[in-house]
Amino acid sequence: MIYLLRRLTTLDHNTPDSKHTMTRDPRYDVLFEPVQIGPVTARNRFYQVPHCNGMGHGMPNTVAAMRGVKAEGGWAVVATEECDIHPSSDVLPYHEARLWDIEDQHRHAIMVDAVHAHGSLAAVELVHNGHVVSNRYSRLPVLAVSDMPVVGYDPVQASAMTRRDIANVRRWHRNAALRARDAGFDIVYVYAGHDLALPMHFISRRYNQRTDEYGGSLENRVRLTRELLEDTRDAVGDVCGVAFRFAVDELLGSDGICSDTEGREIVEMLAELPDLWDVNVSDWANDSVTARFGEEGAQEPYVSFVKKLTTKPVVGVGRFTSADAMVAQIQRGVLDMIGAARPSIADPFLPNKIEQGRLEDIRECIGCNICVSGDFTQSPIRCTQNPTMGEEWRRGWHPETMNRKGHSDRVLVVGAGPAGLEAALALGQRGYEVSLADSVEGGGRAVLESTLPGFSSYRRVADYRMDQLQRLANVRFYPGSEMDADSIRDFGADHVALATGAHWRRDGVGRATWRSVDGVDDHPAILTPDDILAGQRPEHGPVVIYDDDHYYLGGVIAELIAQSGQSVTLVTPGPEVSHWTQNTMEQHRIEQRLIENGVDLVCKQVLAGVSADAVDISCITSARRRVLPCAALVLVTARLPENALYFALAGTDEDQLETLPFSLTRVGDCMAPGTIAAAVYHGHRYARELDALPDPDGVPFKREYSIIQNDLT
Repeated sequence: MIYLLRRLTTLDHNTPDSKHTMTRDPRYDVLFEPVQIGPVTARNRFYQVPHCNGMGHGMPNTVAAMRGVKAEGGWAVVATEECDIHPSSDVLPYHEARLWDIEDQHRHAIMVDAVHAHGSLAAVELVHNGHVVSNRYSRLPVLAVSDMPVVGYDPVQASAMTRRDIANVRRWHRNAALRARDAGFDIVYVYAGHDLALPMHFISRRYNQRTDEYGGSLENRVRLTRELLEDTRDAVGDVCGVAFRFAVDELLGSDGICSDTEGREIVEMLAELPDLWDVNVSDWANDSVTARFGEEGAQEPYVSFVKKLTTKPVVGVGRFTSADAMVAQIQRGVLDMIGAARPSIADPFLPNKIEQGRLEDIRECIGCNICVSGDFTQSPIRCTQNPTMGEEWRRGWHPETMNRKGHSDRVLVVGAGPAGLEAALALGQRGYEVSLADSVEGGGRAVLESTLPGFSSYRRVADYRMDQLQRLANVRFYPGSEMDADSIRDFGADHVALATGAHWRRDGVGRATWRSVDGVDDHPAILTPDDILAGQRPEHGPVVIYDDDHYYLGGVIAELIAQSGQSVTLVTPGPEVSHWTQNTMEQHRIEQRLIENGVDLVCKQVLAGVSADAVDISCITSARRRVLPCAALVLVTARLPENALYFALAGTDEDQLETLPFSLTRVGDCMAPGTIAAAVYHGHRYARELDALPDPDGVPFKREYSIIQNDLT
């Protein structure tokens, strides 16, 4: 029988009810100075820039609660995502904001009220998307700066706008600005960023083929942008600040806008026209580059010139998580306001924590872009670091406030990976007596994967939670302590959560192959990601990576092995390498990195057979087969839950669950292997719902329903 023997000494003895008495470091005072934006004033320099959320116009209460929590957390300005001004800019299937009519206005008022309740300003990013949309819902003709295909693969083309069309867009934008004002918004945007908005399409030499006064010279190409700014100021500028979001560099060299040529000239042309400059780089994948491919503050070289050309405040982004980096941006005259999307998602209370001197309590963004995937998969936003993101309204979760404990007292959590750490932390914050055991030192896959090239930020998932756990006197962590069924039975807990993780399969079974691959047991050098993360490497090549996982691990393992000098071929059944990372906007960078490292890429091929020195692959469309030499094979396919301990306690058919003197629950990868974000979420949900009595046959969260209209006229 194995018992808990080693305990990590706690550093502090704060209880969940302890009040924070720390004060702000004077070095950060500059971050809390007010900023004038036209006729309105932001109470500090923290600005939640527009960001998508996968909920949009269809879930107004959900969006309002999410944005309201940001305001509560200290963000002086809280903006919507892009907000369509008219049915001719219909972004279906994406769930963005709309401001087509008064009904949309009423929906936005819910968010405005939630933001105003905490003394913050509400901003709306008005947009007409031009040829970026297909108008699948409205079925109206697509309008664009020139005759051209729409973005993507829809068999649809856009019509070049006439002067009448341009006049209509100006009117629609003005009407939307008036509706925004009437909804209570304090700041109204003109949007020309991310290669998504009509003003940018007019500015762009790539798209603008016009020969009238809206084409040709830069002054002509900027004309529509100037008119929209003037129209917006005329319509609402007496009560609302007018913001201009502009991508000063498209990172396309001479093929696009550059910050040292046309980007600078445009700022000079429009310098004093908006009340606020919101500047970034384009497109979205460059603006929100993952941590693997971009550092904090990486946009400074492109945007730093803007403040020198205007007297108006400037906001910019850079995945800022360090208060010192924020102050440096202000003091060096780069920015007036610290813009954030992803850091405000990871920790909506980041400004308050800096103000209260609680830097160690900040949940730092890891730059994984799982939040972005909500937009691309048309699903509510989620976050690896913040499991409450998107659940503020429908589940009533708050990122800083936990529901009080239920009737029981003692909880044992076995496994200190992402799910176990989050479960233990949330349970401790609720007030339970928590014991957390791990056979090693804790952190699980978050710590292991942080050793991969470009993934050091993933360590923050474990470090944040380990640090917070040490501050709870009612939580005990026992690293290096392995539990078996007998020791769990003898422990005396009221509840046991098993967060024992998962391991990668070695038989080739994955999404494209539902049975063990022929001959896989005969190959002398089969490795999995578990082996790679444990430090094992192929002794010699050629090496074949078979990636049927389609997220980041297959690509980064191929990169890692190729950098050691081995000959590497990455084979995948997907249409491209690391296909799912299209949803995190990094697939193109992953592929580029692999090509630069000399990795051969073979797509749309299934692993059909394995021999001692080769693999047999089969085309998924033609079944044509080919053989690749293979001295070492790395299988990145599927994972199996580490659930033996669960079934040892619950019985093979779970027939012993009712006889146990404690509740027994699998959480995270032990239940269903997924992303780190999914594991954190599941651990948090377990903790939130412990001792509750949910209806097992009901919907476990509030839903937003469409209005049923009986009027068929």
